[in-house]
Amino acid sequence: MTSKKFSKPDHSRVINGDIVPPEAPEMPKSIKKRLDVAISEQFEAVNRSRAQKLVKSGKVHVNGVAADRASLLVSPDDTLDVELPKVHEAEPRELPVIYEDDDVVVVNKPAGVLSHTKGDSCDESTVADYLRPLNQDQPETNRTGIVHRLDRDTSGVMIGAKNEKARAKLQAQFSQRKAKKTYYAVVEGHLKNDQAIIDLPIRRNAKRPTAFLVEAGGREAVTKYQVKEFNNKYTLVELKPQTGRTHQLRVHLAHLGRPIVGDRVYGHEADRLYLHAAELEITLPNGERKVFKSPLPKEFKELAR
Repeated sequence: MTSKKFSKPDHSRVINGDIVPPEAPEMPKSIKKRLDVAISEQFEAVNRSRAQKLVKSGKVHVNGVAADRASLLVSPDDTLDVELPKVHEAEPRELPVIYEDDDVVVVNKPAGVLSHTKGDSCDESTVADYLRPLNQDQPETNRTGIVHRLDRDTSGVMIGAKNEKARAKLQAQFSQRKAKKTYYAVVEGHLKNDQAIIDLPIRRNAKRPTAFLVEAGGREAVTKYQVKEFNNKYTLVELKPQTGRTHQLRVHLAHLGRPIVGDRVYGHEADRLYLHAAELEITLPNGERKVFKSPLPKEFKELAR
């Protein structure tokens, strides 16, 4: 538990070299602040949203009493006790580097490695852990250096930022759909058409909050695909997402009745999820347009041969 009082302005004056305290003025009411605001000002690692969650979970005490709401007004004389979770400090693991310069590093993420943790406490190494020591000026969080993410079980090309300016430039390209991504997947069975555009909206599944589904009224989701190889059981398909929805490729293919092999959420378990981020085309912070590639894992070709 960390205790702090939020700063009270000093109205003392200096006269003839001596510090003269003020004549005990009344504390103006306007100096009182919302509890979540006071917490975010006193603890650099805590923004208002996180402060509200800490209050809701009973981890904030004001003058020794558990706070019941983030809107509680507190004064500079109040003592705030905040129980902060332990910072995630897993030992970074080495990742295969595809490219690196002063602003970015591009890695070939193995299947099974998290892009970043969902909270502050985790005992496994993530891509963010690898990027953190390369950080120049970004805030230290569980997502330091992360520009975009790949699901834990997805392998392939992932770009990270070394500084805040680079992160902003790269993220803008993803949000504006200027970053071009190519994936490969092995799916169960055969697709009806050798190539097509899947234009089906996606939303979160209300019955399974960690999953998504195709449904009218969801967010726009567009995927181009082209069949590359197939046998009597599996199909190797190239996928080019035109939008970047969570689980988009997995949901679209499962909706067509052709789930990705190894998809435990939308299909069936296997030795791995057969989804690989093979290419990323993006403009680097230095202005150079580049295409980064990751070779297709041999098991993909073997399964669809």
